[in-house]
Amino acid sequence: MHDNAGLYHALRSGHPVLPLFIFDQKILDELENKKDKRVVFIYNAILEIQKELKEYNSDVLVEYGFPIDIWKKLLSEYEVAEVYTNGDYEPYAIERDNAVSDLLKSQNVGFKSFKDQVIFEKKEVLTGQNTVYTVFTPYSRAWKAKCNEFFLSSYPTEKYYSHFLKGALHKIPSLKEMGFEQTDDHFPSKKVREELLEKYEEQRNYPALPGTSRMGIHLRFGTVSIRDLARKAFEHSNTWLNELIWRDFYMQILWNFPHVGQGKAFRPDYDKIKWRNNEKEFQLWCEGKTGYPLVDAGMHELNETGFMHNRVRMVTASFLSKHLLIDWRWGEAYFAEKLLDYDLAANNGGWQWAAGSGTDAAPYFRIFSPAAQAEKFDKKGEYIKKWVPELNTLNYPDPIVDHKMARERCLRAYKEALG
Repeated sequence: MHDNAGLYHALRSGHPVLPLFIFDQKILDELENKKDKRVVFIYNAILEIQKELKEYNSDVLVEYGFPIDIWKKLLSEYEVAEVYTNGDYEPYAIERDNAVSDLLKSQNVGFKSFKDQVIFEKKEVLTGQNTVYTVFTPYSRAWKAKCNEFFLSSYPTEKYYSHFLKGALHKIPSLKEMGFEQTDDHFPSKKVREELLEKYEEQRNYPALPGTSRMGIHLRFGTVSIRDLARKAFEHSNTWLNELIWRDFYMQILWNFPHVGQGKAFRPDYDKIKWRNNEKEFQLWCEGKTGYPLVDAGMHELNETGFMHNRVRMVTASFLSKHLLIDWRWGEAYFAEKLLDYDLAANNGGWQWAAGSGTDAAPYFRIFSPAAQAEKFDKKGEYIKKWVPELNTLNYPDPIVDHKMARERCLRAYKEALG
């Protein structure tokens, strides 16, 4: 409700505003895990919004089904003047929003979409030649040069809360009715502590430390304001600001190069790689049974909590695509299923970076050694001990692949494909 672009413009439209949230059945039907914590997170966020709206004698209308069907029903039940929303850059979301827009226009209902989840989108940050940036460092420099108070100002939605539709009370469909179950998870706080940001640069790479902000899930689902966070970053941590800029970078990559969101490598040549795709090895990677402690710790953390430390994400992704020569898309899909903060643009960007096929990618011959990474970032083994308690017991597996052999095999396969 706070600092929401679409909501701000709706509240100033002169019409009474009825907030609406649609649980999209197309998305929910694809989730195999009926205890998906992300659905629970969204559900809890809606209950919070409902509670807030009750103070203004208003409510949120929550529907479950296929968006077009829901809109046909709503158009027959309400006299809708205009619909306001915030833009989404994922291929399915664009297709869905266009279909809704066409339906509304056919009924002479206005459809207005706003930029809200990023500071800069689409083609707002361009090179001197008016082309899209595909390398992060120059993009981030241009982003910072363009960013000023105007782009960081919050939308003062609170000023207009009296414009919500009064007296409307609605029944929210239960999780059970949508085929999901409540989980008793504690989600990360929406607050970012200043002392965390002050130490962010020195602590963020060490997975045993609580040195990261855990804002991913809130940014993903829009339960915090990107503008509030960016202002805080400018004040306290340039390194954390860069992490926020990576989000914008990958969103504009996804929008300008939609093929990356449709299972294609950013650099087409990388689609020629002959992957081994050994299903048994993939399963061992998923279960954290590779015999490489840092990789296994990361996978155990992911499977148990829905979170994985960013440094470890890079190591596990590199291990799958380079040590095991398993198509990065397999790993991307596994992370998509498990990560609470799963976001197509960033997840795809990270996986393609690790595989070498993406923007700004590390040269393909840079292959992380999980042992060297553990030595550098988990020297005392605290993170590994926490997530791999079976280490140094008979239950811990031998490495599924030899590092030196895997490295040479990877270099050969990449060289053959890329010439």
